Amino acid sequence: MSTQTLNAQIPEESLGQRLDVAVANLFTDYSRNRIQQWIKEGKLTLDGDVCTKPRHTVLGGEKLELQADIEESLDTPAQEIPLDIVYEDDAILVINKPAGLVVHPGAGNPDQTLMNALLFHDKRLREVPRAGIVHRLDKDTSGLMVVAKTVPAQTHLVEQLQRHAVERIYDAVVVGKMISGGTVDKPIGRNPQDRKKMAIRPVGGKPAVSHYRVLEHFREHSRIRVKLETGRTHQIRVHMASIGFPLVGDPLYGKRMRIPKQMLEEFIEVLRNFKRQALHAGALSLTHPVTGKKMKWKVDMPEDMLNLIDTLRDDIDEFEAMHQGYDEFDYDYGVEVEWVTDDDIPE
Repeated sequence: MSTQTLNAQIPEESLGQRLDVAVANLFTDYSRNRIQQWIKEGKLTLDGDVCTKPRHTVLGGEKLELQADIEESLDTPAQEIPLDIVYEDDAILVINKPAGLVVHPGAGNPDQTLMNALLFHDKRLREVPRAGIVHRLDKDTSGLMVVAKTVPAQTHLVEQLQRHAVERIYDAVVVGKMISGGTVDKPIGRNPQDRKKMAIRPVGGKPAVSHYRVLEHFREHSRIRVKLETGRTHQIRVHMASIGFPLVGDPLYGKRMRIPKQMLEEFIEVLRNFKRQALHAGALSLTHPVTGKKMKWKVDMPEDMLNLIDTLRDDIDEFEAMHQGYDEFDYDYGVEVEWVTDDDIPE
């Protein structure tokens, strides 16, 4: 058993909510039942005063501190699984997670997860709740994750995430031709008809904001870059599907595959065989929990996404070559917008 101190400020929009509900919305790694128990045990303070009533009505703006007792899963085995380490020091570890690697053990994935790999990489992580994991990526999403190597570092990183001070930028390929970028500001909650899925929930959902920018147009697809303001489960996948542009290959939120007219069979096969959501966490920036220095990392997209994008570009070239000389037709395919390079990612 270890104790982790969690600090946060209750949002103004939580006015009128029960205390346990407001706290559960802030600390999504823990169940509402567990939070209720901690409150009853006197482990939570509001503006410095102990509050033991889960039904207490919050006003919004209160500062809270929660002493969370974490039972460690001592039977989680350390397993030798390769890690693509981008950065490491005594306080934090930044990895480039491959698609297909589950973050936590769970039903259907008892081992061979990122947590098992971390415990093998550094046995001291067994002393840190959740082996230092402070945020997640879906199994089939690739890209950057930060891991805390000490409890103080973990507390500091969790606070940054709660304040939306950790910047996460994703590359994605979506179905459909986006005209321009924008912002999706729609609350997300569990789908009441399918517990494995999330959904837009105007009532009862948690606030979720995604900013997106179009990088490149293809004939029936678009490459975009998304900056998260919040970090809800499946946020980008749900938000993009909600505005009619689901991610290519998304098995949960995608619609039927869209094939451009007269696409070569070899290109169609690439689309058919892309079996995961085309989503990659390509940039991560945060304040180092010990030095206070602002740090930033970038990693390239994995080979499968690069191949997908190259195929969609080649499809434009092939289509235009097939129709050279047919001036009476106006083929508005393959219009490329101004590129956004890595240097354009805000510091």
